[in-house]
Amino acid sequence: MRIATWNVNSINARLETVLDWFREAQPDAACLQELKCVDEKFPREPFEALGYNCAVFGQKTYNGVAILSKHPLSDVRRGLDGEAEDVQSRYLEAVVEGPLTVRLASIYLPNGNPVGTDKFGYKLRWFERLNAHARRLLELEEMLVLAGDYNVIPEPEDCHDPAAWLGDALYQPESRMAFRALKNLGLYDAHELGGEPPHTYTFWDYQAGAWQRNHGIRIDHALLSPQAADRFAGIVTWRDVREREKPSDHVPVVVDLRT
Repeated sequence: MRIATWNVNSINARLETVLDWFREAQPDAACLQELKCVDEKFPREPFEALGYNCAVFGQKTYNGVAILSKHPLSDVRRGLDGEAEDVQSRYLEAVVEGPLTVRLASIYLPNGNPVGTDKFGYKLRWFERLNAHARRLLELEEMLVLAGDYNVIPEPEDCHDPAAWLGDALYQPESRMAFRALKNLGLYDAHELGGEPPHTYTFWDYQAGAWQRNHGIRIDHALLSPQAADRFAGIVTWRDVREREKPSDHVPVVVDLRT
């Protein structure tokens, strides 16, 4: 069973590029982030024509997450508990009833910049809320995949030049510790399970020749429960998608689970 995650950086602006990749990769289910559109503007029809069911939690101009599945979706949840005033569309969860029954979450964690402002505090609070929810989900002892753009560079090997990121929220000790605390609940990083080499990046900025110079970072992650990790068959980071026409600044990450 093939599960993908991809920050598409505006679904409508990059629709043909995204659809072409879906036709090629044929994921059973996919988590999309940074839709930048409300639910009504999400292009359901082209995806439904490819055989996908769509669950969408959109937001005008910013944020927005979706789960697309070739199989029925149930138990859909939008948002996290713990901060009633939070109106940002960053978390969507559903059960994919496919060859394997998998609880899947599409995550777009706050960026947090600049450090020292409430944006960074919001990032850390959001991490705490995700941690609390993940703890509850793990108690269900089911196949669970928490996938998306976490906006965290976990280790020095996950960026070209750690010194360049010392002042950035993505690489702050608090951000990295929060990601590590999430994993320490009993979740497995598919990147580590698959033995991907150091400097396997998922994001390259549009500016300063970052793509051409391979100045990337790894911030898109798939975390698996023990039950999902037992079925882990492989991971592929689709690096070449970054050089296609009208690319996102992120590339898809695909995890395969044995059925």
